Amino acid sequence: LPGPPFTHQQMPSKMVYYGQTSCEQDTERYLDVVKYVFSYYKKEVPLIINTMGWVKGEGLLLLIDIIRLLSPSHIVQMDMCDWKVMPPLTSEHIHFSAGLHTKGKQQSKCKQLGVGSVESWKYPEGEDVSAPQHKLLYVHPEFPRAGVAGEVRVHSSILRDMSILGYLGHLQSPDIGAVLPLHSLVPYQVPFNAVALRVIHTDVAPSNIMYAVNASWVGLCCIPEEVRCQSEGPVLLTQTPICDCLGFGIVRGVDMEKKLYHILTPVPPANLRLVNCLLLGNIAIPNCVLVGQQGIEGEIPYVTSDYNYSI
Repeated sequence: LPGPPFTHQQMPSKMVYYGQTSCEQDTERYLDVVKYVFSYYKKEVPLIINTMGWVKGEGLLLLIDIIRLLSPSHIVQMDMCDWKVMPPLTSEHIHFSAGLHTKGKQQSKCKQLGVGSVESWKYPEGEDVSAPQHKLLYVHPEFPRAGVAGEVRVHSSILRDMSILGYLGHLQSPDIGAVLPLHSLVPYQVPFNAVALRVIHTDVAPSNIMYAVNASWVGLCCIPEEVRCQSEGPVLLTQTPICDCLGFGIVRGVDMEKKLYHILTPVPPANLRLVNCLLLGNIAIPNCVLVGQQGIEGEIPYVTSDYNYSI
């Protein structure tokens, strides 16, 4: 309602860096993240949950899991004209239907969620987790093409880039004037052994980890464990933690001799003192940041056209 997300960014009360634009590859971790964030909701004010647009196939099953997990009082379901794939999400439908990681009433009376990493999600004594009671507000338009996404899918990547650029805009001076290129800003120097490191979305060999981290977008996070390293680092995590994210930054460079990360971030120093973990996900720095570097003569750092199209 206030406009595109990049025009009204705010620091959230609680944030986790998931590291991907879709949760399809790791739905269990997505549910763990939802549960972690929701556990900090104090129920002092109304809470509006904006669910994903993935409502086909496994996306619908995951939505059923989320409804069971969060137990909302009301569900607003906006349908599309001439689209019968998604049933009305009534209390009865949620009660009897199987989710992606949970089972319906007919399949199991278990009061735990799912299997594997979600087996520990227990609910209070006497609460029937498979029977959420909510009021469904169902909107079904009857005019042609109502609810059709149209061009929205094409522009989703552009809107994400605009959000990143809006966030990086906090690095600029509030005074009206020329916008400084990122390479002219002074980065923070972070010792290798001061922060733990983890690539979220794929496996990277330790010998190649610095190639992955250099010139990347990272989540600046805080894990409860103290980062300890006998050597000068880097400190590599073997599993992706579910932890607080305090903001984001760009690893502008890696100094292998001095064992330092060079990081640009608008996160204030008071919060940076709490950061002890860098999470690298599948979120890229907008191309315009790299190809539009001003004042560079010759080859542009981190940009190349020398690659093999056949690979």
